[in-house]
Amino acid sequence: MPSALSRRNLLLAGATAPAALALSAAPARAGRLPRGPFGRYGSPSARLTPGTLYVHPHGAGDFTAVQAAVTAATGTGRVLVIAPGTYRETVSVDADRTGMTWLGASEDPRDVVIVYDNAAGTPRPDGSGTHGTSGSATTTVRPDGFTARWITFANDWLRTDLPGTSGTQAVALKVQGDRSAFTHCRFLGHQDTLYADTRSLDTFARQYFSHCYAEGDVDFVFGRATAVFEHCHFRTLVRPDLTAPPYGFVFAPSTAGANPRGYLVTRSRIGSEAPDGHYKLARPWVPSSDTTARPMLTVRETHLGAGIDAVAPYANMRDAYPWQDQRFAEYRNTGPGAVITVPENRPRLTRAQAASHTRETYLGDWRPYARHR
Repeated sequence: MPSALSRRNLLLAGATAPAALALSAAPARAGRLPRGPFGRYGSPSARLTPGTLYVHPHGAGDFTAVQAAVTAATGTGRVLVIAPGTYRETVSVDADRTGMTWLGASEDPRDVVIVYDNAAGTPRPDGSGTHGTSGSATTTVRPDGFTARWITFANDWLRTDLPGTSGTQAVALKVQGDRSAFTHCRFLGHQDTLYADTRSLDTFARQYFSHCYAEGDVDFVFGRATAVFEHCHFRTLVRPDLTAPPYGFVFAPSTAGANPRGYLVTRSRIGSEAPDGHYKLARPWVPSSDTTARPMLTVRETHLGAGIDAVAPYANMRDAYPWQDQRFAEYRNTGPGAVITVPENRPRLTRAQAASHTRETYLGDWRPYARHR
């Protein structure tokens, strides 16, 4: 099993390293792209559109850093084409950059990596305290209508970086906007890897993740968005700091009580490099900022590997908000982690109920699946 340290070394080595991280996220058009750092997406001398900007780590584009390109991309509908490389930086996209698209030029998400190593407990450079969970994010995306394809978002902070700290949350991507779509992307981290959230408590942001890969250990897909994960692969990691289960939790939704739609996982798979039964499928997050939240997660037609505790796949985050009072459900899942041994621990939808738990009902008049494949 790969150690956490070797995981960081592989990521830093980039896509040329053998056995690079998350090989399951295969490129969509590998081997068929034109030569050059920007593939079929033009270049600064032959722009895809007048609003397209090019990022290249060694100066062949308009910018060498993603944040610099984001800062320059004012207005709406801008496109960033990002050449292969490891971009060690934090990136923050303001809410006014609506309709922005990021494209990994090689169409292989292993080639374009945006990574940093802040954690919630990491001191801020100005001495004003620690980053906190949201501040730890490598990339924060706030605008509506954001699209990313063939990009890796990573946070390679390790618990050994701050021994004894309780601030071990380390977000790779925090996304808050409505109509945010990610296709063939990877999300790499340990605790709180992918923060699928909204800009405010009373905003019901819709997000769509297709053919993506996410890995981590504690609550590594979490937040209050209405999010659909379709044809995705989730992978739980080893925990060398622990000697007994549970090692962690895959999902920790914090859906607002007034929101009829939370997280939907469909036609996906959950694998593990940890021992059998060492992970819970989910636990509800009822944050202190919204004690009326009723976390919602539906997992349907998904393969649950042996890493998931089939006897008791759900757990409480706080006893005051038991998981049984939340909106957790399953439908026609397969695999050793889906075997029903204690029926009261596996809330299941009827066929009639399942008809309202689809990508169409969750996303409404927004149909990203019609074009992001």
